[in-house]
Amino acid sequence: MIRENDWRLQGQETYLRDKTLYHKKYVKFSDEWEHEHCEFCGEKISEYDGDLNEGYCTEDEKYWICKECYNDFKETFNWKLVNKI
Repeated sequence: MIRENDWRLQGQETYLRDKTLYHKKYVKFSDEWEHEHCEFCGEKISEYDGDLNEGYCTEDEKYWICKECYNDFKETFNWKLVNKI
């Protein structure tokens, strides 16, 4: 159960509510831009061993969400899922 005072909730509803998310493996954009962070918990998502290598992202891949936070917030944020992996 998610509580309103969950430390991970920091205004994401303004840009992530009712979004379609894509379950994807992470692929770096360039040598300078080679990872993302979960929009909720900050977990690192990259191609590197020891990091998460997949997650849920918006179509433009601007926002990424780890599996745990996706499962915790999918109903609260009313996400629609498209599997891409």
